[in-house]
Amino acid sequence: MKIFDAAATRAALPFERLVPALQSLFASGCEVPLRHVHEVPVPGERGFTSLIMPAWIPGRYYGIKTINIAPGNAQRGLPGLHASYLLCDGATGVPLAVLDGDAITHYRTAAASALAARWLARDDARHLLVVGAGQVARLLPQAYRSVRPIGQVSVWARSAAKARALADEWRQQGLPARAATDLRAACGEADIVSCATLATEPLVHGEWLRPGSHLDLIGSFTPAMREADDACFAGAALYVDTGEALTKSGELLGPMSRGVFQPQDVRGTLAALARGEAAGRASPQERTVFKSVGTALEDLAAAILVYESASAQTAPTPA
Repeated sequence: MKIFDAAATRAALPFERLVPALQSLFASGCEVPLRHVHEVPVPGERGFTSLIMPAWIPGRYYGIKTINIAPGNAQRGLPGLHASYLLCDGATGVPLAVLDGDAITHYRTAAASALAARWLARDDARHLLVVGAGQVARLLPQAYRSVRPIGQVSVWARSAAKARALADEWRQQGLPARAATDLRAACGEADIVSCATLATEPLVHGEWLRPGSHLDLIGSFTPAMREADDACFAGAALYVDTGEALTKSGELLGPMSRGVFQPQDVRGTLAALARGEAAGRASPQERTVFKSVGTALEDLAAAILVYESASAQTAPTPA
């Protein structure tokens, strides 16, 4: 059984390969049961929540991601989230690899946003605004540059210092980046606005977005979370990663409850786009919105890419 630490996992997931890998698996499909959620008690303490996310391609691969979320870890000086991924043979159940689950999650999340942009962002989209300064936000420019000619990156975060630090990091990587202090103005200048925060109140307002822009919403994965106001959805072409987004995200549940849009107004999912069953952007002037909540299919696609890349490198050379 192979073991891939965080560095090895990240190194095997260049977006130029990961985005097509996601597209391929969304097109062909795999089995994705509902995730398990378990509350794990700890005597005398707060305990933690464990998420178990399985997915498999019959006869080929079977994978499980386990995520343990322990809010009390902050008092111990430990990260609050730990994830690991186990990839097995899909016919025998034999374990093939253990991978760093955090790296898998961060990279596949950014890659899913880039994949959606392949159909939803204008072909000439050059200015990307990243809202947030966390681990997923850090990867978004690399991901988007694999599908669009991004020539300018702006970043806004509640902490101006974190935004400046991230912009500096990107410039050191050769990206033309700057920190934005006025979110409204930054939204009005951007071709793509990508939000990766844990906000519970809207940060982005529809009236700030320019015609023809693409809004990517990553952060809201519970009913209590929101990154965009109702006006962001009014008159926009809406797409989701999977139908599960309509039942989990406050980003969508709130506007639906207020009649801003109905479930049948969603234009398509990533699977429908990948299979050609749904059309993408209809015109340069159309405003598009993509909402993701994540799926075990993406984890499986990333894990397979890591494992098969390593296997190809270690395969014996024919005599």
